[in-house]
Amino acid sequence: MLIGVPTESAPGETRVAATPQTVGRLIALGHTVVVQAGAGARASYPDEQYAEAGAAVDPGQGVWGADLVVTIDAPGPTELEQLRPGAYVVAQLGPGQHPELLDDLARRGVTALAMDAVPRISRAQSLDVLSSMANLGGYRAVIEAANVYGSVFTGQVTAAGNVPPARVFVIGAGVAGLAAIGTASSLGAVVRATDIRPEVAEQVESMGAEFVPIEVEDQAASSDGYAREMGEDLQRRALEVYARECAEADIVITTALIPGRPAPTLVTSGTVASMRPGSVLVDMAARNGGNCELTRPGEVLTSDNGVTIVGYTDLPARLPTQASQLYGTNVANLIELLTPGRDGRLVLDLEDEVQRGLTVTHDGTVLWPPPPVAVSAGPGPVPEAVPAGGATPAAPPRARDPRRGYVAMALAAVLFALVASLSPPDFLGHFTVFALAVIVGFYVISNVTHALHTPLLAETNAISGIILVGAILQVGNESLLVRGLALAATVVASINVFGGFAVTGRMLRMFRREDVA
Repeated sequence: MLIGVPTESAPGETRVAATPQTVGRLIALGHTVVVQAGAGARASYPDEQYAEAGAAVDPGQGVWGADLVVTIDAPGPTELEQLRPGAYVVAQLGPGQHPELLDDLARRGVTALAMDAVPRISRAQSLDVLSSMANLGGYRAVIEAANVYGSVFTGQVTAAGNVPPARVFVIGAGVAGLAAIGTASSLGAVVRATDIRPEVAEQVESMGAEFVPIEVEDQAASSDGYAREMGEDLQRRALEVYARECAEADIVITTALIPGRPAPTLVTSGTVASMRPGSVLVDMAARNGGNCELTRPGEVLTSDNGVTIVGYTDLPARLPTQASQLYGTNVANLIELLTPGRDGRLVLDLEDEVQRGLTVTHDGTVLWPPPPVAVSAGPGPVPEAVPAGGATPAAPPRARDPRRGYVAMALAAVLFALVASLSPPDFLGHFTVFALAVIVGFYVISNVTHALHTPLLAETNAISGIILVGAILQVGNESLLVRGLALAATVVASINVFGGFAVTGRMLRMFRREDVA
């Protein structure tokens, strides 16, 4: 199958739908790739690199006549005219917002696959363009805020005085929000974040931020992996939290989007009026209308009280090299899914929930919206067991009698006293040190933030090394008991050391660039 990669025609679009690296993957699947001349120039991918990867470079518009055309955004009217009947188009189509585009594609007999309609299930994560772009957008939002903000993010102590750290408030803890939290935290800011989903609190805290809960009784988990609309009570309480936190923040980043609908208004003009002069608000939902009432999509404005509101709609495109690579990887993963025989033949299986979810037109028919794919971030309800024959359910088991615990504790105390009376005189001293070490270690380790687990693992490796040395020194002891304990300590400490280094190495490889040897 011939795959075409055109130059993006949307104003300000700097990305390209395939990079030389992903072109190589497509060719390995048996496909032929043609790239329009200059398609990757704005993303720092010259034509020579595509040619070296095995793609043909077309100086004209011939790529639009390919069997499968991959683009970032939906093709325009002129480009639609060049698509041939039966062709495939892979792009971000916004199917919920552009029904007229779907009708036009169906009328032309084009099979359209919307990269922004990938189901939010684990098996489809490698195709999820929205997450890939949101991750970069969250990072870039903080960089744009830092560019506008009139101070530093991290606190400083200088001879001329102290500079407090910036206070950042992030609304929404999805992919974009977590990326913004991580970036702001790494720059030294004090970060607070909120979300209508209480189950994301641990994720927020693992990124180094403080989670601000929205107290409301009915906070059901999302059923499809995407954000849901808020009820009236939840909306009222949320707006109160947003207003309070925005008034205290130096930088506010909003990330709330509802697929297929305009972005909800979370920051009102009154909230902006309560913010301090010099504050910055970056509205990541500006492309869909904005979460701030004053946002102007594509513009940067300053409110009457001196608050700068950044409404850029192209945050991922401001990182074109990396954004193109991530988008191209998502596309390559999709085409790999559609080429099960790795023989250059596309096989679209509409019985597969992933392929069906992103297929919006096929055989002259509009297939949007797809059947729902139920997913949930929280545990589902536990059904009550009903005995066969319709009998009355058995009564729940009685709670355990707490007196049994007291009896067990008393027996343990008597047993310990007996052992202590028969042990050497220094036993109680050693046991006391051991008990205190267990208690202190438990409270120290349990209070370590998730972001420091890898350094903590390295530290425990060092401690296990000390234990290993001590155990080896006792292997030759005359006491059979001491030799047995030394052997056990040697085995256990060795497992901990080697296993710890293996886990640490694996975690470090996750953050290593593929192009660095």
